[in-house]
Amino acid sequence: MRYKLTFVVGLALGYVIGTRAGRERYEQLRRTARDLSQNPSVRNAAESAAHTGREVAEKAMHAVSGKVGDRMPDSVAERVRSLRERGHGGQDEWGTSNT
Repeated sequence: MRYKLTFVVGLALGYVIGTRAGRERYEQLRRTARDLSQNPSVRNAAESAAHTGREVAEKAMHAVSGKVGDRMPDSVAERVRSLRERGHGGQDEWGTSNT
């Protein structure tokens, strides 16, 4: 899904940069992109994907930390602890909840 979205965004950007349609067409594309990004179903899909990503990352972290154990350098262990503490609570940097 990410690669398809990247392709579409690249295609639109290339069209905007390469087009000779002028400012009117550019503004039309900009309005369409803004409307799409503000669409509730698109926002819900993005939040759902973020939530799934956090779940997968947490499972991976538990699997790796179980195998690595005490072999991790103290500096890395401290960084992981600080990131884990910072990540708990309210909203992430995208304004979505961590629930």
